[in-house]
Amino acid sequence: MIGLIEFDNLGNRFYRSVIYDERYMYFLEGFKNTILIAFFAAILGFIIATVISIIRDYHNETNKLTFLNAIANIYVYIIRGTPTLLQLMILYYVVFRSVDISIITVGVLTFGINSGAYVAEIIRAGFDGVSKGQKEAAKTLGLSYFKTMRSIVFPQAIGKIFPALGNEVITLLKETSVASYIGIVELIKASDIISSRTYDYFFPLIITAIIYLLCTFILTKLIHFGEKRLNRYV
Repeated sequence: MIGLIEFDNLGNRFYRSVIYDERYMYFLEGFKNTILIAFFAAILGFIIATVISIIRDYHNETNKLTFLNAIANIYVYIIRGTPTLLQLMILYYVVFRSVDISIITVGVLTFGINSGAYVAEIIRAGFDGVSKGQKEAAKTLGLSYFKTMRSIVFPQAIGKIFPALGNEVITLLKETSVASYIGIVELIKASDIISSRTYDYFFPLIITAIIYLLCTFILTKLIHFGEKRLNRYV
């Protein structure tokens, strides 16, 4: 009898946390915003990281682009040396304070800029992992630096660093949880809104944890699949 009462109580708590007043819509909105921010921030971060890595590598190879190389190094140092939350608050409350801009866009920019610094180091390590002999052979054949990068170095580097890039995407997905500090309804914010109305944190937090676990599980499987595919060509 006691077991039936406890089960019924759990059912009521689940109903109040998820079904009543269509509170599941908060989870759907949070999931959508989390995926949107993580997806576009990952793309932006990769683009920034690629540019930064090429500037630094080109400077090391030719001793040119000294000014741009200095800026790239400062960017990496500052972003890696400050918390993501602080960067988010600076962009939202300082940089874009008087600008009419979507908070989702601010989130994408913040996490993209943050990810770019970390991915830049990953890509740089990938460049260094390609033997110098191949680069010298490319020069002997008359290939320019950028042709060598495009045809020889970059494809091999991507194959070597793909697992690390995948892990960075997973980390980025989880880091979007701090976006709630500027009012973005992501998964953590969604669970907090529901909990504040039901005064019950159990199901909102458990459901949020399950969603994150499913997302990371799917991403991990995709990373392993992509790694196997790349190993056939690299």
